[in-house]
Amino acid sequence: MKKTDICTIQNSKIILNNEAIFETPTENFSDFAKEAYKSLELNYPKFHKMDNLSKLAFLASEMILKDEDHSRTALVFANRSSSLDTDFKYQESINSQENYFPSPAVFVYTLPNICVGEISIKHKMQTENAFFVLDEFDEEFLNNYSEQILQSGKAEKVLCGWVELYQESYNAFVYLLNK
Repeated sequence: MKKTDICTIQNSKIILNNEAIFETPTENFSDFAKEAYKSLELNYPKFHKMDNLSKLAFLASEMILKDEDHSRTALVFANRSSSLDTDFKYQESINSQENYFPSPAVFVYTLPNICVGEISIKHKMQTENAFFVLDEFDEEFLNNYSEQILQSGKAEKVLCGWVELYQESYNAFVYLLNK
């Protein structure tokens, strides 16, 4: 397998193949994501409805996938905190005595695999996808899993990544593997 493109997002900066693509002084992830979306001229209105984990995964993936045909690209992602950031927001809406309106729009994102679903929908991917919750980034595990997908013929490429987001701490490391 060959790693062809690598995108990292952290500290209000997007880096693609060792080149800074976007940077802003803001420390707030929501503001950073909105500014990146506008600056990079991404055109996907559903982005604004996504939770922050999905936005992080989406931004990193878009840097690599662009508008090319990826119907035969699989997705294998992982992180440590699952969808805990969104889970807490949803729980707060349930706990609120004055403002008790648990939102189905928030509930949808209480599973970490929704972010790979958003990417799959955008790129019309018709392959495998998986989202693992691991103690730490394990590139060997992700690569071994991806190699099995490639050898099975279910996909021609695999987009792998670590997309960790909890409160204002976030880090994405996403890369494309080819046979």
